[in-house]
Amino acid sequence: MKNSKNSVATNSGVVRYRIMPARPEAHLYAVSCALDQPDPEGQRFALPAWIPGSYMIREFARHIVSIRAESRGRALPIEKLDKHTWRAGPVAGPLAVHYEVYAWDLSVRGAHLDTSHGFFNGTSVFVRALGHEQQSCVVEIAPPAGARYRRWRVATSLPRKGAAAGGFGVHAARNYDELIDHPVEMGTFASLRFSACGVPHQMAITGVQQADTARLARDLKKICEMQIRFWGAPAPMDRYLFLTTALGEGYGGLEHRASTALMCSRADLPRRGAKEVSDSYRGFLGLCSHEYFHTWNVKRLKPGPFASYDLDRENYTTLLWMFEGFTSYYDDLMLLRAGLIGRDSYLELLARTITNHLRSSGRERQTVAESSFDAWIKYYRQDENAPNAVVSYYVKGSLVALCLDLHIRSRTRGRKSLDDVLRLMWRRRGIGGGGVGDDEVEAIAEEASGLPLRAFFDLAVRSTAELPLERLLATHGIRMRRRAAKSATDKGGVKKADVLPAPAGASSLGARSREEGKEIVLTHVLEGGAALEAGLAAGDAIVCVDGLRPRSGGLDALLAARRPGESLRVLAFRRDELREFRVRLRAAPADTCDLSVVDGRGGGLRKRWLGAGK
Repeated sequence: MKNSKNSVATNSGVVRYRIMPARPEAHLYAVSCALDQPDPEGQRFALPAWIPGSYMIREFARHIVSIRAESRGRALPIEKLDKHTWRAGPVAGPLAVHYEVYAWDLSVRGAHLDTSHGFFNGTSVFVRALGHEQQSCVVEIAPPAGARYRRWRVATSLPRKGAAAGGFGVHAARNYDELIDHPVEMGTFASLRFSACGVPHQMAITGVQQADTARLARDLKKICEMQIRFWGAPAPMDRYLFLTTALGEGYGGLEHRASTALMCSRADLPRRGAKEVSDSYRGFLGLCSHEYFHTWNVKRLKPGPFASYDLDRENYTTLLWMFEGFTSYYDDLMLLRAGLIGRDSYLELLARTITNHLRSSGRERQTVAESSFDAWIKYYRQDENAPNAVVSYYVKGSLVALCLDLHIRSRTRGRKSLDDVLRLMWRRRGIGGGGVGDDEVEAIAEEASGLPLRAFFDLAVRSTAELPLERLLATHGIRMRRRAAKSATDKGGVKKADVLPAPAGASSLGARSREEGKEIVLTHVLEGGAALEAGLAAGDAIVCVDGLRPRSGGLDALLAARRPGESLRVLAFRRDELREFRVRLRAAPADTCDLSVVDGRGGGLRKRWLGAGK
């Protein structure tokens, strides 16, 4: 039976969808949802307010530009009940709603469509029929009309139901939750394939790029096989897809149950003929590793409140420090274990993470558990005061994982590690299901390690006390030194133990900035800094210092010849008003981390942790 463009065939017990790039030049998808047995009192439909994995209310319904309802070709009334819910008029027979979605969000969490490609997450385009969420779903992904799109293909991890591999057609999902957990890319993307522990893997790359895809496939295979072996075969998915959009500048990722949506700069991809692992390529591999690790940690092993998502409102948990933070710890560690980077390269990444943490005074005001709970209103809604008020559950969470790993390894003389904790948690709650309770991480960590850990969790998770990084790294033969930054681009790194620099007597304004023409515009004014004490604020545009216009080079150039205690006369525009400030410079804080290997001390534990190489 053939269906017209404006109708959707229905089967009892099945919710049927159809999506088509109706007008790519106008960024509009045409979507339909139909079911045979609607609520006789008026079927309600709702679009999610957020997407799992990105903890912020996104209000996807604002992109629906038109909607109508019909039954067997007869128009039905449809009314809007709230910001993202509609109710169709009562009808006994089959019901279909047809709507248009504006798609111009070039990100991993939304929907995008133009004449070059289409991308969407189900949360942005598929309404859910309330009361029918557990019914099976089928979705027809239709191609755009016109000869210019004849070479378009489809990449998605949605199970196929009649659609050819890489082709448009019908796909299926067991329920609505699965339907929205498989993003879709369509266009003329490049593709690479490999097998990891017997599981087919694919990466689809959208955008102009000239990557060495053979090398990329080899490197991804090493990461994926390492992680499958880490958690224990068999893998929980029967195939996996990396959907990658390469841009001039971009970065981001969002995990799904059998795929991930990634965004990168095209310079992040490996160049043909290059053999070294550049900093940018290392970062991209770390992103791939991070999202792939989520296949286990958060997509299947998840916080209790995420066991059944409420897509209408915030879902609160205090455990994002574990699910995002521990993933952030293992993402780069997996690159080391897979042999893609060496020990010193890993330690450089670790030093930069510690530096990032030290440069946020928010760590003194917010616990990592509080940061997890408040992700919806703080971490995902950061403003100019965020460095003073917010601690990252990604960054501090990864350092909590580091400390817990080193603590367990040290106390058990290398017999146990954080690996054992996660594997027990996976067996208990990942395979078993049910979601992880707020107190279970600590309990399972104690069970897996055989150690009492309440004091550790009190300090690391439930307080704002400093993490014992220096002490725990020392037990594994790693020396940690804190010093003042040499410039705004100095993020710390790895140094030989005998040439570690002494802290410099540099001065600090206590602010972050960007250059705009001849002005230095302050973006953040930091707690305890000279700028804050003088009354400068974020958004102020510095136009004159001691009678001179600032030179190019920003704050680094401004402070190069200054010393702590010196006083500056600063003229700055706040809005359109010129103001004068007297700033007394302070010593630059020791917020930059260098790590070095100390031979002969903790060497055995270090080798078990990082391996024997350099």
